[in-house]
Amino acid sequence: MFEFNPKYKDYLEDVEIPEPASLYYNANNGSEGTYGVNHSLRDTIGSSVGHRNYTRDMGKHMKIDQNIPDPEYKHLAYQEYLKRYLRCVKGVDDNVKRLFDYLEKEGLMDNTIIIYTGDQGFMLGEHDYIDKRWMYEEAMRMPFLVRYPKMIDAGTRTDAIINNTDFAPTILDLAGVKVPEYMQGNSFKEILKTGKESAGWQQSTYYRYWMHMAHAHANPAHFGIRTKRYKLIFFYGLDYVNRGVKAPKNRWSITQFQTPAAWEFYDLEKDPKEMDNRYNDPQYASIIQGLKKELAEKRKELNEEDGKYPEIEKIIVSNWNK
Repeated sequence: MFEFNPKYKDYLEDVEIPEPASLYYNANNGSEGTYGVNHSLRDTIGSSVGHRNYTRDMGKHMKIDQNIPDPEYKHLAYQEYLKRYLRCVKGVDDNVKRLFDYLEKEGLMDNTIIIYTGDQGFMLGEHDYIDKRWMYEEAMRMPFLVRYPKMIDAGTRTDAIINNTDFAPTILDLAGVKVPEYMQGNSFKEILKTGKESAGWQQSTYYRYWMHMAHAHANPAHFGIRTKRYKLIFFYGLDYVNRGVKAPKNRWSITQFQTPAAWEFYDLEKDPKEMDNRYNDPQYASIIQGLKKELAEKRKELNEEDGKYPEIEKIIVSNWNK
């Protein structure tokens, strides 16, 4: 995991990497959908840095002595994990510089639109997770940097909500190509140009992880909506197709292992690290109802409703107003 060029093997070797507080104390993050009834699935749902998940913990990948107990085991695993990860990132950075140096040398730098992004974020120990596939901020948010000095002022920032369906329309628009009407997403060229949101620009985005407990990542299926301030997540906990896979004793391949349905709600202004699920807080009841209405509308608009999957639809209907 995280193979890097041997020349980086000593990079950060003597550095102590800061550790997120939620690596050790997860407060009120999560729900029965992520840890089970009475916390009965703590060892099963969600990959871990330490010993918590007995089939998917980073210490095993990092070859940490399994006899060392947490929290020391978790600390050792995290330090090795992050250093390997950052050595890979160092390789990416150095090769981006090679590309930039070439563009400068050829006189192309200021006439080239450079976009730096990724296909998702990644959990680096937050909430004791080591993976992607979550709707939590670290995994849901994606890097997106653009350089084009002829159009974009250096240092321009925006909090406009975009998602990866908007990438292709934007790139086509920047290239002067007409965006096909059938294409999902919207061009945010004007936002890049002015730093301001276009009239009627989207104020929320939809997310779905449609697989379930797959590929040893141990993430339950879920969907939700995020606005600039709030996030609402519904863990429905069932695979969309019967793969005929039965849960073995070690629970390594458990797509047919149904996990509890549950809602989570986070006020990102007050709780940016998502440490306090406030779904059952009466003061947010009307906000949550509004988000549910908007979520239902988005699911319909995006053809994301689950009528063709009756078992999932039944879970959604029976839990929608709980």
